[in-house]
Parts: sequence; structure tokens; C-alpha cells
Amino acid sequence: MTHAIRIHEPGGPEQMKWESVEVPDPKPGEAQIRHTAVGLNYIDVYHRSGAYPMEDRPYGIGTEAAGVVEGVGDGVTRVSEGDRVAYVALPPGSYSERRNISAERLVRLPDGIDDKTAAAMMLKGMTAQYLLRRTYKVLPGNTILIHAAAGGVGLIVCQWAKHLGATVIGTVGSDEKAKLVKAHGCDYPIIYTQENFLERVKEITDGAGVHVVYDSVGKDTFMQSLDCLRRFGMGVLFGLTSGPVEPMDISLLGPKGSLFVTRPTLFHYTAAVDDLDRTAAELFEVVQKGIVKIEINQTYPLSEAAHAHQDLETRKTTGSTVLLP
Repeated sequence: MTHAIRIHEPGGPEQMKWESVEVPDPKPGEAQIRHTAVGLNYIDVYHRSGAYPMEDRPYGIGTEAAGVVEGVGDGVTRVSEGDRVAYVALPPGSYSERRNISAERLVRLPDGIDDKTAAAMMLKGMTAQYLLRRTYKVLPGNTILIHAAAGGVGLIVCQWAKHLGATVIGTVGSDEKAKLVKAHGCDYPIIYTQENFLERVKEITDGAGVHVVYDSVGKDTFMQSLDCLRRFGMGVLFGLTSGPVEPMDISLLGPKGSLFVTRPTLFHYTAAVDDLDRTAAELFEVVQKGIVKIEINQTYPLSEAAHAHQDLETRKTTGSTVLLP
């Protein structure tokens, strides 16, 4: 027997139960992982609350973790018993001491990256990679806006974009978070509780606007995010922490500057194994070279994941959070 967080009915953090579960031998194509560190991400809140409905009940949550391969099913050649690995994968279930998962979703960890760092960066770091290198390929001289700049994805985007030669504008909720993002490559922190981010972006860019907005907030920010863009700019909606964006008339994109809008997800950008490997390899490279530093600013016992969710939803966390089995 092993233990996992299980949810019998969607709802608040109190619905997360630490329970004994059985993990069978891995099926063909699967590997069994003993988790050593588990990542916390906002998508976990959506799965817990029912915003992203789950068919089976009770069900597990969590999409990201690092650990050690304890066994493999028939036909598995990608990993071997004893390998250190990490993953971002569906279906959810990483809030567990052990689980079986498709071996094709696993990535071997290089010696220079420890398990906690891996668990803290796989989803957030690979999200930053596809945002900056594929959805809108940031070039030297570009100006970008990243919302929630002090969060896990935000801090990575700030560092990576600065390395790529961009001017980085980021929104944060406090003076403390402004200092944090400034230390991680953000040229112009905007404290949205004290100033209007649209007006400030226009001021910073002398009215020109930014080349791209990376928006994980959604309802509260997205329409103003579009107004921050220059001609032919791109609005990238990759999260919905404030709720879904209301339907919009796509013809508005013309008068606003012939804009582009997209709603990408990591799981599409890494669906092919080759894409997964390339994305992870580029992330590992910038982390090992010190270009991007992964800030693990909170850790919790996995059994106390409900506490971690409360802190995440009330914006008490910064950087990455890791749950320890």
C-alpha cells in the first residue's frame, strides 16, 4: 500500500484526502515511479475544484513530479529501473507516493538537476519555453508584458526573456513582489494594485505598445492586455486564474492593430515525444548554465497539500512550490 491525495467530490481544499491506495504492477508501456518531489501548479486547483471536470471518482490530482523508476512494463525501452526521471502528464495523479504512468511521458534527469528543482520546473519551465520560443519567438529588441510575473512561470519568463534580449514588463501585486521580479530580469515591474497596467505600459513604450502579452490571469486582464499590444502584436492567453475570458467579437482585432490571439497549452506543444524531448532539453540547458534560476520559495509535506492550495489561491506564494512525499 502507498498513499495519495484523493478527491471524492470537487470543491475547496478541504476535499483533498490523504488515503491509502494500491498501485498495481505497471502495464505494457508503463513505468512505476516512486515520487521524491511533486510540483504544485494552478491547473491542480482547476482539477480539484471541478473547473476542469474529472470523469472518475474518487480521483487524483497533480500533473508534475520527479522520482525514481521502480519498475517497467513490457515493451518499455525509454527508461529503466533506477533512472531518475521527471514528467508533466495527464491524467492527473502526481499527488501520490507512487504511481504508474506512460513511459513515453518521462524524461531522464541530468546529474546537474536535483529532484526538487525538477519537480518545481517541468510544467512551469516547459511552459516558459514554448511561450518564448514557439508561440511567439522572442527576439532581441522585443518588448514583452508578462502578468503574474512573481509566480512560477513569471519568474522563469522574466529571466529567459531578458537573456534573449527583450525588455521585460511584468505585473505584480505588491512592493515585495516588485523587488523579487526586478532581481530576476524584469525591467519594469508594475504594481497593479497601485497603478493601471495599461496606462503604465503605454508610458513605458512611449505609446507604441508591446510585441507580445503573456496572460495567465484571464477575465480580469485580457481585454486590457490586448490594448497593450502594438500593431501585429500577439495576445497569448495561457491561464485563467481570475476566471474565463468572456466571448469576444474577433473583428475587434482589426481596429486594435491587426492583432493575433492564441490560447496554447503545454500538452499540445509536447504531445509528440520528439517535441517533449526538445522542450525539456532546452529547459535543462538554460537551468544548468545558470541563465534561469528556479526559485523554490515554499515546500509542504504532500499530506498537507490542502494548505499549499490555500496559500496558492490567496496569492501568498511566489516562485515555485514543491510538495514532499
